[in-house]
Amino acid sequence: MALEPIQIEVPDDDYWRRQIKCQYACPVNTDARGYVRAIAEGDFESAYLIARGPNPLASICGRVCGAPCEAACRRGDVDQPVAIRALKRFVTDRFGPEAFTRETLKPIELLKRVLGSGAARECSATEELRSLRRSLDGVGSADSNAVKVAIIGSGPAGLAAAHDLALLGYRPTVYEMEPIPAGMLAVGIPEYRLPRNLIEAEVEVIRAMGVEFICNTKVGSDISMKEIRSRHAATIIAVGAKCSRIISIPGGAGPGVMGGVEFLRDVAVNERAPGSTLAQLGKKIVVIGGGNVAYDVSRTVIRQIGYDVSRSALRQVEGAEVHLCCLESVDEMPAEDVEILEGREEGVVLHASMGPVEIHRDPDGRVTGMTFKKCTRVFDDAGKFSPTFDEDATTTIEADTIVWAIGQQPDLSFIDSDGDVKLTERGQIDCKSDTLETTAPDVFVAGDIAYGPRLLIDAVASGKKCARTIHAYLTGKTLSPKYEFVHLNIERYSRERDYEKLPRTEVPTVSPAIRRQSQKTVVERGYDASASMREACRCLDCGVNTIFDSEKCILCGGCADVCPELCLQLVSCDRLRGDEGLDELLAQRYDGADLSDLSAIIKDEEKCIRCALCAERCPVGAITMERFRFTGEWATCEATGQGQDS
Repeated sequence: MALEPIQIEVPDDDYWRRQIKCQYACPVNTDARGYVRAIAEGDFESAYLIARGPNPLASICGRVCGAPCEAACRRGDVDQPVAIRALKRFVTDRFGPEAFTRETLKPIELLKRVLGSGAARECSATEELRSLRRSLDGVGSADSNAVKVAIIGSGPAGLAAAHDLALLGYRPTVYEMEPIPAGMLAVGIPEYRLPRNLIEAEVEVIRAMGVEFICNTKVGSDISMKEIRSRHAATIIAVGAKCSRIISIPGGAGPGVMGGVEFLRDVAVNERAPGSTLAQLGKKIVVIGGGNVAYDVSRTVIRQIGYDVSRSALRQVEGAEVHLCCLESVDEMPAEDVEILEGREEGVVLHASMGPVEIHRDPDGRVTGMTFKKCTRVFDDAGKFSPTFDEDATTTIEADTIVWAIGQQPDLSFIDSDGDVKLTERGQIDCKSDTLETTAPDVFVAGDIAYGPRLLIDAVASGKKCARTIHAYLTGKTLSPKYEFVHLNIERYSRERDYEKLPRTEVPTVSPAIRRQSQKTVVERGYDASASMREACRCLDCGVNTIFDSEKCILCGGCADVCPELCLQLVSCDRLRGDEGLDELLAQRYDGADLSDLSAIIKDEEKCIRCALCAERCPVGAITMERFRFTGEWATCEATGQGQDS
């Protein structure tokens, strides 16, 4: 009986980059492995510098990033992923701009430290600060001759674009409709997750680079798009998705029904004017949605009720309820597990698999409740959104306020429908996703407006990419990626004792009773130094690889025998299947030979924990532990197209 063929991949430089799964998953290519290993070694400042290198909003991401690095972390295949986001917060708290006072913060000096640390990086991608500009001399000074670029919206995409444009020598001006910079970071993310002083510190660094912020200015009413374009050589639209999506159902129109994004905004700016969402807030609230925003709204409502109770003896906390209702089952909900857990601890009542039917009102038009029907399936067999319902299984929940948190959309009313910036049939800006260009040559897009709501770090990556695209448009020269790769033998490779047995260290939090008392009480307390080093030791250090020398190997199988994860196999070469690279390799080494007479050692990278037992066991020294290093730089060339990617 013939054995099953085995699909393999012959390693090349891209293969080794992909093995560092956390960095490869990050939209701005942050070397998470690098700063996590630095923390494990107690070198906290270097860890911060590595984390900050490609990411102008590293401190913010240490609190609220969606952490695709953690989702990709190889340790997660063993037990649980490394708490990468919490480790980033640990070092940004100590060395980021938020660690200084307004008087002691010297933003340009901080940037120079980040720039100067580049030589020590083991895996630095093109997104690194130093690959954009090798000297910060002159950054932040008022150069009247610098080319001006406008940015509409100061959210993560707008801030990242402004940061990199300033490094490239331009004079960015950011227009923001809210009274403070940072867009949805400041008015859409609750303060208990993202402290406002931290946002201010991050923005202050970008401001110090020469970026001008013009707040309380709504494009389309306070200033026209045409006027902005006339003042600047290029314009970026990065307004984000700041309007809630609302489903039209019976009883939906009228008071007592609001959008979740608008509610979060009113809480953030303390908007209590008549007709505002805060003025309408009752004591029995139904929030519709199953994502993180729905939980942000629900948990903010709980805190707001507590705040209002403390302000007025007329409103009693007894009877205050927050119900979260969503189409998805608990297992399907897009909200992070920690949001669901902490929401439950704080009193959010979850109702899964429920679809909205009708909002009920009394004769005076006040909301009295909402009826739902059971959702039997959210997605069809092809995985597409296609909910089905049991029309006979209905539930009515008493309520005096309904909040929609089922998605967001942008407000593009400032774009002239007869202008050269065209909209699609769906009302979105017509743009090229690969270059971020619109139908107008001097107008570009970034962030949610370019591809719909995604993660914060995706918006940062989009803003940085847009800055490079504009540079190509204004100069006729693109910034193209150039990499140098090297493998270095580690002669005395070792790991921390029992690193593979360490469980994930949970991030300490404030008790639910204290959390509910204030919007400003940050839920996560963060790690101390000891907990950070312990958690960082769990990192498998995926930049280290086992390298096999076939000239020395005697095919004894000792490496496979000693491997604790069973990731090595000794197999016959005729079972190997792969692309042209495999065929060329076999032909080069064994031209004309019967492959069934030859053997190969194959490795399952998903299982390897980099323990080096195979290298220690090898009797002929055919296995070495080698560190893969690479450096990425932006190389300037004549533009043949825009939007070059790393």
